[in-house]
Amino acid sequence: MIEVHELVKVFPTTEGGENRAVDDVSFNVAAGEIFGLLGPNGAGKTTALRMVSGLLTPTSGWVRLNGHDVRVDRETAKRSLGYLTANTGLYQRLSPREVLRYFGLLIGMERTAVDRRIEVLIEWLDMSSFANLRCGGLSTGQKQRTNIARALMGDPPILIMDEPTLGLDVLTNRVVLDFIRAEGTRGKAIILSTHYLDEAETLCDRFGLLHEGALRALGSLAELREQSDRQRLSEIFLHLCGLQEHVLDHGLENGGRGASDAEDCGARSGGSSSDGGVS
Repeated sequence: MIEVHELVKVFPTTEGGENRAVDDVSFNVAAGEIFGLLGPNGAGKTTALRMVSGLLTPTSGWVRLNGHDVRVDRETAKRSLGYLTANTGLYQRLSPREVLRYFGLLIGMERTAVDRRIEVLIEWLDMSSFANLRCGGLSTGQKQRTNIARALMGDPPILIMDEPTLGLDVLTNRVVLDFIRAEGTRGKAIILSTHYLDEAETLCDRFGLLHEGALRALGSLAELREQSDRQRLSEIFLHLCGLQEHVLDHGLENGGRGASDAEDCGARSGGSSSDGGVS
């Protein structure tokens, strides 16, 4: 359902050189599969996902979504896709209900179908208490639930989740994880990018370990354990990417929720990379 073939993205540098942000990345994601794309800040994850979604044109390589080539038929391909990030903006003066109606009509749904879908999503994501409030006054968790609903308005067969639980409280975090798991069970092809390795280990069927723009390993948890002779995903990641495993003491030991001094080895510090569009 998702086919990624030899993706490359090169950005020019201020010194007149080139930064190869994504380097010959290939993977497939089948229907009903949750694929974890993991890597430290600056590894190229977000750049790769933007190319997969059609938001960024690759230097070379191609992507097919639900059989549609993103380069050739971008709009049709994007209709198969729901894209969720931790920092997707909302129209501050609109309510969640109005945002959902706007996006439903934008993707060509009939008005009656839009209204039915909104009610289903509001009930499923427990949004009734804030569905008619302005988005500008919502909490981080309420905004993220609204963004989940927005991504699901057209009930797309493919979902891309880029850091979907960043900054969420425990309750909303559980809602998001349950949603991802349920959508996979429903047969959707899902790419999950996260620094929270404990979440990835419990959710994902297969993994791609991205470091310095290149995929260093690809496979199920069992396959990666065999390749690395390590058991925990944090240890596997560090070993297969050639990083020093002593940084586990500084944050990855806690499933990726560690201090900023371990950031370059995959732990989260709450920020995002701004190095030439790579993160």
